[in-house]
Amino acid sequence: MTSTLSPADDADSHPITTPEMVVLEFAAPSRNDAVAALAATLVEASRVLDLDGFLSDVRSYEHQLATALPGGVGVAHARSSHVVIPSIAVGVLGFGNSLDFGARDGDAHVVLLLATPATSYSEHLTMLAALARSLAKDTFRESLRRSHDPEVIAELVNSTVDFSAV
Repeated sequence: MTSTLSPADDADSHPITTPEMVVLEFAAPSRNDAVAALAATLVEASRVLDLDGFLSDVRSYEHQLATALPGGVGVAHARSSHVVIPSIAVGVLGFGNSLDFGARDGDAHVVLLLATPATSYSEHLTMLAALARSLAKDTFRESLRRSHDPEVIAELVNSTVDFSAV
């Protein structure tokens, strides 16, 4: 008899983010460069199989839905056939650095990249909504911005953002 993993088993065995998917003192000349650098961390973590294919999917989603959130946060995201494990990469920009993600209240100081498998239609929206709810809280955003420890940031994302429905 062959055993298969359900999405819940997969989420239990693979946290949504890890310290290896957190980049501190992040600097990138553009929004696209920032997304590419975060996508590379997902490839290195074996969460995304093809960097160029995934980035193409992210660009497609960027044209469909604005990803700037108030409070200095940029969120890029995509459902992609190149994603094997739902994941979030986090980039905290270094002091004095920021990126224009199109928010009315200013540039982003924290950038998140959400990646979900192509077949995860409702799960993608559920994760995006859960992330947005957490990012609406000043304390959550400030904790991301002020932490200097990738393990703390990964734990913060994994414990604060409720992905139980994914």
